[in-house]
Amino acid sequence: MSKLNSNQLSTSVQSDSRVITLPLQLQNANSDINALTKPSLEIPDIKVDTETQQLQIIQNSQLLSILLSNLLKYGVLLASSVVLLGGILYLLQHGTEPVHYQFFHGEPSEFRTPTGVVTAVLSGSRRGIIQLGLLLLVATPILRVVVSLLIFIKQRNWIYVTITTLVLTALIYSLVGAYY
Repeated sequence: MSKLNSNQLSTSVQSDSRVITLPLQLQNANSDINALTKPSLEIPDIKVDTETQQLQIIQNSQLLSILLSNLLKYGVLLASSVVLLGGILYLLQHGTEPVHYQFFHGEPSEFRTPTGVVTAVLSGSRRGIIQLGLLLLVATPILRVVVSLLIFIKQRNWIYVTITTLVLTALIYSLVGAYY
């Protein structure tokens, strides 16, 4: 309590607390020693910590999603950078030429196959650089499926291996089927 006297502040505190001591007694103080000295032929139960396994599965799936998202992100950035570079180079060389829309001209035969595109890029064709960027853009999700398939094989997750194999087969058929 606080009391205010003429010019002094006086404080008095009353304490209602008590200290209680509890004796600690060890039960079976030598229990570990007794267990070691007794010969035991029993095989201990192996307990699998399901929480730890679930945590590892969650961590693995998070790492997989981060890996695949980075693969897509950097694949698209690389592909669009290559297309942008090829577009700039193409416009620097052909930007002032008049365009003739009277007749439709399809893609030249050199740009119809991946090997033709690579050959065109190595020969210095600006359109070849643009086509290479587009090929990289198409190859990015296919690479994602291939990486997923390899990870699922490593994890021995056979259901996802089967599904991913079907998806990869459909993607490859859609690309290769156009040539045959």
